[in-house]
Amino acid sequence: MKTKLFLLKKRLSVFLKDENRKELFLIIKEAVVFWVVKRELPYFYFGKFLYRKDIENYKDYLSSKEIDKITLSKNLHHFQYASLLRNKLAFSFYIENNNMPIPSLVSYNLANRFFYQSKVVKLTNKDSLYEFFKDLFDKTGKTKVFVKAITEMGGTGAFLITQQNLKKEVHNYGTYILANDCIHQEVIEQHKAINELYKHSVNTIRFDTYIDKKNNIHILSAFMRFGRGGSVVDNGSLGGFYVSIDIKKGTLKGKSHQLMKYGGEQLSKHPDTEMFFHDFEIPYFEESCELIKKAVSYIPDRIIGWDIAISNKGPVIIEGNDNNSFVTSDIAYGGYLKHPLFKEIMEEAY
Repeated sequence: MKTKLFLLKKRLSVFLKDENRKELFLIIKEAVVFWVVKRELPYFYFGKFLYRKDIENYKDYLSSKEIDKITLSKNLHHFQYASLLRNKLAFSFYIENNNMPIPSLVSYNLANRFFYQSKVVKLTNKDSLYEFFKDLFDKTGKTKVFVKAITEMGGTGAFLITQQNLKKEVHNYGTYILANDCIHQEVIEQHKAINELYKHSVNTIRFDTYIDKKNNIHILSAFMRFGRGGSVVDNGSLGGFYVSIDIKKGTLKGKSHQLMKYGGEQLSKHPDTEMFFHDFEIPYFEESCELIKKAVSYIPDRIIGWDIAISNKGPVIIEGNDNNSFVTSDIAYGGYLKHPLFKEIMEEAY
């Protein structure tokens, strides 16, 4: 209850301090219209910043009911594809087996059972976990691995484990790792141009894809996420922000977006590097689009949110999500219901 009250106060504070909000009478009118049209309380009217002056097409944004209709649709989603997407271990094996670029799987653990080079060892405490990673670094020559919980989403259970700070990181994250199922992947060397924007996290591109009723693959939209303040994860649910992408040009466009509970900032440039977002040319963007369409052909769920990183050698698949919320995509696109394919999507979502 205290957490909910805190978040409510935080969001109310963001709204009241927002200098870009419309006149109060217009906000009330639009919120009521949104309520009537969407047949639900206008939570998303405020949560998606539709009260801001630059938003005129507020009815084009998805309601929670419309999002649920898509994500829960048995016509758009199939269990056998979802099982591949939601289990990061299965996903890693499958993508790598089909010769698509993905961070190499170094090792993994199922709770306290750790698997490395076809061997399994049972670890009982943080000291044995420290010895496991120390031995792994010594044998592979690697200096860091990225640990991710197999079934978690939104950056939860994601940790960078380094040879340099191994004792500290095992102390901080060891209890979680030993109690959960995780994959341990090779760390991507991010493209140097993207590092200039922000180097501490792998800044991923989210692509939404759709297979239409004629079996054609479409990329609906894309945006790029960034970490900040030294964070090693870029996820918006952990305080990062994201910037829309012009998919025809392969460039960032406009200002950044951020979830309301983290302040809802709109930034023209990255606060850590002072690099401007608008018109930033994304390396290997065309290749990323081609890779995404190839990935869809191997996992033909009809709507997927894909996360792609850009290395110096090209795009790398991070993960796919059949149950993405569409909240961030909807905001980044500027109202998904104005997309020329969304009328069909809503009709197919039964």
